[in-house]
Amino acid sequence: MSHAVTIQEPQAQPQVSQTRYRERSRAGSHISSNRAYDFLYDPLFIVSSEKDHTQANIQATLIRSRLRKVPRFKTMFSNLIHYPRYSLYWSKSDPVPPFISREWKGHEEKHREALRQLAITDTSFQMPREVYEDPEVTGKNRYKYFERPFLPFFQQMPFNVVYAISKAEPYTFPPTSTKHLSIPSKLTVGTQTDYRDADVQTDPYSPEYVVCQDSIPELLTLATLTWGRGLPAGQAEVEMIERAREKRAWEATLPALSDTSQFEKRRKMMNEMERKEWAFREQEIEKLQEIRLEVLKELLRKREENQNEVNMKHLNARWSKLQEAKEAKMAKIQRTHVSSNAIRKLVGKGKNIEGKLERRNIIKDYSDYASQVYGPLSRLGCFPDNNSEDFVVKNYYLNTYEGLVELESHLPDFVTQPRIRAPKPKVITTKAGFLKRAARLDYELAEVHKALLGKKNKVLEARKPPRFLQRNPIPQPRLPTPTLEMTSNEEEEIEMAVIYLQKLLRGRVVQNMMFEGKEKRLELIQELRTCHALQENEKLVKKAEKQVTLALQRQRNLHEHKVSLVENPLAGLEGRALADMFDFLSKELVRLQEERRIHAFVMLAERQRRVREAEESGRRQVEKQRLREEDEIFKEAIKVHHSTISSYLEDIILNTEANTAEEQARAEIEKMAEKINDIAYEIESRRTCLQSEEIVAELVYSFLIPEVQKYFVKEKVRNAQRKHILAAHQIIHSCTESMVQKRLTEGQQDESSNAAMLLEKETQNENNS
Repeated sequence: MSHAVTIQEPQAQPQVSQTRYRERSRAGSHISSNRAYDFLYDPLFIVSSEKDHTQANIQATLIRSRLRKVPRFKTMFSNLIHYPRYSLYWSKSDPVPPFISREWKGHEEKHREALRQLAITDTSFQMPREVYEDPEVTGKNRYKYFERPFLPFFQQMPFNVVYAISKAEPYTFPPTSTKHLSIPSKLTVGTQTDYRDADVQTDPYSPEYVVCQDSIPELLTLATLTWGRGLPAGQAEVEMIERAREKRAWEATLPALSDTSQFEKRRKMMNEMERKEWAFREQEIEKLQEIRLEVLKELLRKREENQNEVNMKHLNARWSKLQEAKEAKMAKIQRTHVSSNAIRKLVGKGKNIEGKLERRNIIKDYSDYASQVYGPLSRLGCFPDNNSEDFVVKNYYLNTYEGLVELESHLPDFVTQPRIRAPKPKVITTKAGFLKRAARLDYELAEVHKALLGKKNKVLEARKPPRFLQRNPIPQPRLPTPTLEMTSNEEEEIEMAVIYLQKLLRGRVVQNMMFEGKEKRLELIQELRTCHALQENEKLVKKAEKQVTLALQRQRNLHEHKVSLVENPLAGLEGRALADMFDFLSKELVRLQEERRIHAFVMLAERQRRVREAEESGRRQVEKQRLREEDEIFKEAIKVHHSTISSYLEDIILNTEANTAEEQARAEIEKMAEKINDIAYEIESRRTCLQSEEIVAELVYSFLIPEVQKYFVKEKVRNAQRKHILAAHQIIHSCTESMVQKRLTEGQQDESSNAAMLLEKETQNENNS
């Protein structure tokens, strides 16, 4: 159980709080959500199938780390693959006790579900009563029956606890009085443990019940429905309940079995109900088939879409490869063309390195058909198509209609009036009337085509039954064999010799046919001879052969018996040795496979660890970089705040000083002005005309004339210094422009160097990862 502690830090130290938050998050990230063997111990830990149970077992085995690393002292500090630092050994100690079953518990649930379905469909089937184990409400399972595990404040209300009934005591109904229950002052509502607690129960608690005698509550017919398997009830469960009610009502209307007169009626009713049940079952099967068909259509559609996407990807990849090959080929052709032109130019220059002028060799030019005489080049200033209109033929007879008519009048008649003669048939026979060899194949093909067309177009006419007796046609008698009249005895002897020779040949042919037939059926003939020997001598010979054969068989059996007496123990020994050897080899093979599989798991885990370390190092570097950036940003922000505060205070102080000085000066000036006014008024009252003229003259000579002289002197100095100022401005501007250009070039070089350094860091990070 993970304990999370939240620490609040003041706002003046943001970096410390961020660091502690990161440490707290890293500490919590290594805590797993469940224990390794929850699938064996925890009754609330449910896996969906046997495959998931096996996978959980494998994960628990790997997480438990029964592999022990034993270091090799010779290669303890080696980093080479073929000289490992340690060896892996499988520990024989099992953390799970032997009496804990490792098998999947879902087979029992499947068996119970099959029994529930059978009880729903067949009312005659009695569902075996489930024997529940003691829930131990007041014992170790007490925490499961509280309404909530923790109450932060005290509340005077009875807690919701259901206690198990003792088996020895009979069940007693609670009193019906409504008196106020006494509530104790202190209650233990919940406990907090370091073990895994389930906040929500998978199955609601079902208390035990007692059924009165001679009563069958309708609610007990739904005992097969459990939470998650029919509860809470939906439309299908409501329809099932209604069908069960109808069936019970129908069973109540059935005639009794003791009434023999109503037996036929009972049979008809049961047959009708069976037909209805079969029709309902067929409807359910059709609905399931429709649902499966829709699912199959959806899967086929998705598969077709995926296949189309894969085909499009393959086509795009193929098209891109062909485009790349085409572009590469075109680039290669272009490079070859450029290189050939360059080589041709170099060869041409190499022929005349010194650049000497050569005289024209007229004989060589006219003997070489690739020279400028036969094929001048336009880039050398020669255009063969110039003035080509000079060579155009201009003729009166070809360019004018009158000339064409006159030319046509002079043509002979066979040109304007052609004579067409019919082609002569091709001769395909010789003078003797035989087909030529070239036309024989065409003739045979034509005959075959004609026969095929005849068979194709032939219409079978239905044979009509004879209405009257029909007379069988009598075949014409065979013509007599012509005989040759002999003119002499020699010819007759020759003819007889030929006939005799024919007879011999025909007889020999028949003998050969008989011999071949006898050879083919020789075994059948021998079998017939052994079974149907008619002569006494042959029977005696067969009897003697039989006795000899039986004697040989007895001798062979005796020999085989002796050999078997010797070979059976040897075969048993060999079999045991081979069985032991094969058993050892099979076990070694299994061990080797398991060892390789474990090695593969170890390699995968090591690879994943390296990948995670690389990712973590990259994240750590990024985090450090970000922290440095945030620190710099924070420092700059603090500097800005300090500078703004100091400037703000300075402005306030200066403004206040200026205002106070201005007020004091105004007050002093007002006092001085009052004094001067008083003195001036006194002087004005005592002044004469001569004194006023003297004052005016003094003012003109002391104020006006010096100011005018001072202005003229300033103008002379300004005019004298203007040329020096212009020269200084030109020098300063030229120096500043050169410095600005220099700074710009240095900034670009710094940016390029920083970019190169960043690229090198990124490549190093990729290599490390």
